[in-house]
Amino acid sequence: MVVFCFDTLVSHYNSEDAPPPAFDEGQHPLFVTWKKVVNGGEPRLRGCIGTLEARWLINGFRDYSLNSALRDRRFPPIQAKELPSLECTVSILTDYETANHYLDWEVGKHGLIIEFTDPDNNTKRNATYLPEVAAHEGWTKTEAIDSLMRKSGYNGTITESLRKRVRLTRYQSTLFTMNYSEYVAYVKATRGATPSIDGGHGAKPGNH
Repeated sequence: MVVFCFDTLVSHYNSEDAPPPAFDEGQHPLFVTWKKVVNGGEPRLRGCIGTLEARWLINGFRDYSLNSALRDRRFPPIQAKELPSLECTVSILTDYETANHYLDWEVGKHGLIIEFTDPDNNTKRNATYLPEVAAHEGWTKTEAIDSLMRKSGYNGTITESLRKRVRLTRYQSTLFTMNYSEYVAYVKATRGATPSIDGGHGAKPGNH
């Protein structure tokens, strides 16, 4: 699935169709996350977009691999020259459950969807974090909930009373991760050729 996401992005830069995927069709909510490794450091988020509603996997990964790479408004679009430093993670979301209260989940195991009514203007607000986010940030459960409330656009005071009114859905995910070097090695082993970018964008394999 990660290979297909890389294929889709490379094919976008080459203005051609991606090779057919090597996984079976199915329907699941999904996310595609791109990170960039700079100077051998910790991979930094470069784009992450997905859907909490079930999508056919092939079209879903085709759409969201490009949306997360090119249309995440938090970041400028990923350029072809960045390919050698990219890492891609796909997340397939499963096991949706309604939590009993805002602390009824496990850090590192559950992703979160919160829904609540903004007490200042009666607006419905919602936001989600994938299961790995809270653990990566080192947050407590309460810190994760408070951060999600800010992510939803709520700027008012966060009180214990408001937290208790949050409707929480928890879910789990299956992750697949691959960096560009691994992708190039896979393509070379299975297709007998290495991927390349037309037009001299500086992402030729062998430079990584």
